[in-house]
Amino acid sequence: MLGVRSRLASAVRLYSSHSHGGTESLRKTALYEFHRSEGGRMVDFAGWNMPVQYKDSHINSHLHTRQHCSLFDVSHMLQSKVTGKDRVMFMESLIVGDIAELKDNQGTLSLFTNDKGGIMDDLIVTRTSDGHLYIVSNAGCADKDSAHMKEQLAKFKAAGKEADVEFLEAGLIALQGPSAARVLQEGVSDDLHKLPFMWSAVMTVFGVQGCRVTRCGYTGEDGFEISVPIQSTVELAKSLLKNSEVKLAGLGARDSLRLEAGLCLYGNDIDETTTPVEASLLWTIGKRRRAAADFPGAEIILRQIKEKTRRKRVGLTSAGPPVRQHTPILNLDGKVIGEVTSGCPSPCLKQNIAMGYVESEYSKLGTPIKVEVRKKMVDAVVTKMPFVSTKYYAVK
Repeated sequence: MLGVRSRLASAVRLYSSHSHGGTESLRKTALYEFHRSEGGRMVDFAGWNMPVQYKDSHINSHLHTRQHCSLFDVSHMLQSKVTGKDRVMFMESLIVGDIAELKDNQGTLSLFTNDKGGIMDDLIVTRTSDGHLYIVSNAGCADKDSAHMKEQLAKFKAAGKEADVEFLEAGLIALQGPSAARVLQEGVSDDLHKLPFMWSAVMTVFGVQGCRVTRCGYTGEDGFEISVPIQSTVELAKSLLKNSEVKLAGLGARDSLRLEAGLCLYGNDIDETTTPVEASLLWTIGKRRRAAADFPGAEIILRQIKEKTRRKRVGLTSAGPPVRQHTPILNLDGKVIGEVTSGCPSPCLKQNIAMGYVESEYSKLGTPIKVEVRKKMVDAVVTKMPFVSTKYYAVK
């Protein structure tokens, strides 16, 4: 039980680190009262009152997601809609992704970058079939992202281009796990076998009309994010939970699941001081965008691709006590060569996993290193990510 309590305490510290001065000032999703009625333990995350865990332990929720499926409230994420004939040009002026080459209802993970090549946020952009771009970005960056988009939109329009941005008031829930497709299929008429990873469709879900269902998620499992009219969010959550395969899961399980999948948490593993090259996210930059060199920070990022970088994000496994954020990483001679940005005991692998940044010469897989935990040197090794194999769905 001590291990479970320590992991939960770590999750609470992580998600309470964005303090906003008291629970009365926190924003609430449409599922807030539902979370409380279901025994959700609520914490401050990015100014939102969110569940970190429910009656099940964090570890049980984590394993249930890997073995069955779990329902997460992600309504705190910023959902936006970009319209106008120059909408693709506008978004490509802000991000590194190739949106022009997306097909209708196909999405991609991309990055807002600044003029220094730093990552302002990560986001998913979907090119819909009904004439707009649908965007989901991080709750912790919502104010920054919306202000940035508004500021750049004003400049874009002043140059005679046509685009508009609307920030959506909608619920967003994620159904994640190996049985997610089977559970969701019972409530939709569309054939989910035809919906591959990072594609979406608008459909009626368990009687709720106008839902955008996107096959994606933050756990490494097959799953879906469902944007739902805000007034129907509770209704849809209750419908999904009628299936015994589905259990509610909170931010604690979400964090350990994403780390096993080798996925970054903005503010921990990437930020405005980190470039896509340093973060091992070079794959987010389309070939056409590299050739055009027309995204923010392109000169710096493209130079790093050619010359390589001083540091690089890597995965680590270690023995002994758990490795946490800000743990120093050292070479075998005891020299500090980097720092852990995320770490936890893996519920699936039963060993400590982490990611962090090291000097590039130590980034090769299999490199033995040390981590300093409680003022003691602990053996570690640079390890391939994801730590647990991802199971994203592809149409066969």
